[in-house]
Amino acid sequence: MSSVRGVGAEFARREVVAHLQQWEDDESIPRALHVAAAQQGLLGVGFPEEVGGQGGTLLDSLDVAEGMFAAGASSGLMAGLFTSGIALPHLVADWAARGETDLVDRFVRPTLAGELIGSLAVTEPGGGSDVAGIRTTARRQGERYVVNGAKTLITSGVRADFVTTAVRTGGPGHGGLSLLVVERGTPGFTVDRSLPTMGWHCSDTAELSFLDALVPVANLLGAENTGFYQLAEQFVGERIGLAVHAYGIAGRALELSVEHCRRRETFGRALIDNQVVAHTLVEMRRQVEVARTYVRHVAERYVAGQDVVAEACLAKQTACEAATYVCDRAVQLHGGAGYLHGTEVERHYRDARILPIGGGATEVLTDLAATLLGYTS
Repeated sequence: MSSVRGVGAEFARREVVAHLQQWEDDESIPRALHVAAAQQGLLGVGFPEEVGGQGGTLLDSLDVAEGMFAAGASSGLMAGLFTSGIALPHLVADWAARGETDLVDRFVRPTLAGELIGSLAVTEPGGGSDVAGIRTTARRQGERYVVNGAKTLITSGVRADFVTTAVRTGGPGHGGLSLLVVERGTPGFTVDRSLPTMGWHCSDTAELSFLDALVPVANLLGAENTGFYQLAEQFVGERIGLAVHAYGIAGRALELSVEHCRRRETFGRALIDNQVVAHTLVEMRRQVEVARTYVRHVAERYVAGQDVVAEACLAKQTACEAATYVCDRAVQLHGGAGYLHGTEVERHYRDARILPIGGGATEVLTDLAATLLGYTS
């Protein structure tokens, strides 16, 4: 799997870069891109071969992402193309625990082949990062659940063929949650609207509703009322993934800035020859390198089976702060050109803003880390 970074970079150069602004304007990416990514072996990286994946670990997935970001892919593109990274892990974990292949055959294999698109629905209107406060209910009636409620800010929710959905099957708090796979076309399940966003323009974001939606009991993942723990188990991977988005676009914005500052002449000399500019680039480089090194260190520990829940929170925050600073400075160094819609640094600047919010807001993750590290009671 050591070559996947190069494969990811080449795929982005060949299949993505020339079309990215059009997809941004269209606010969607074509389904054909999922098929192309699957045929290139990218969608299945990090998933077991037994379920249709390419094998490897989270570290290989990081390599793919790094390669694609370095070649010019955007955070929004990666969020839309690789939503399987948050939609499928719970199904794969269910398969690993129970050995049942029905959900794997119906959802996992087709998704890794690029034939289906999945999404993960946790966030609710007014709920934000409060997973334990989920209000969407699922009441069992015979061999079906009757689901009622709403979800919002769901990545790829408009295009999704199925949604791994957090629902309340039990009492209040984290102990009453379960995960259900809800298919497009399920009676009572609708995509209410596509939500316009500041960034991630080519990654559709949806508001979903469930009105007496009828979902087969066979679509339950794991045992009833264990959904919170299933989500928590996968949150580490999601947060590391978003951290890679952050240092990935920061690294690309730095590279573009260095190139621009070498070419751009002001007052008879290259922009980079100004000490204040050179020092800014150094600081941008420092933050990118620190973020990448720390995130990969935490990822290595995670793959080794260590408990890194707190460290994943810190890694995401470190990388997001790097992205916020570096992308801002990139726009500043590009001057008026950096402020023009459609330029790459402008895109990264907008995309960077969602990263401290998605996958758990920085404030929530800081509070969680404080508790896990024993700094609060």
